[in-house]
Amino acid sequence: MRTFDLIRDAVLPDFRERVADYLIQYESVLLSSTEPDPELKRATANQLRGYLRGLNTTRVLGMADWEELDRRVVDTWL
Repeated sequence: MRTFDLIRDAVLPDFRERVADYLIQYESVLLSSTEPDPELKRATANQLRGYLRGLNTTRVLGMADWEELDRRVVDTWL
């Protein structure tokens, strides 16, 4: 399953629509059909990690989900 699909599934149902709107911004860079500038890609991946950390802090995303998703972002884009 794709990382962004896993993120959407891990988010509490009440927050999925709002989170999905933000994820589009990250997806547009990280899953672009043209390879983004390496610096932009790295910066975007780190911003996504921070966003996921924030979702975990506010209890929109569980700790186990956050750890797995953070690992996937690092392994895929950093």
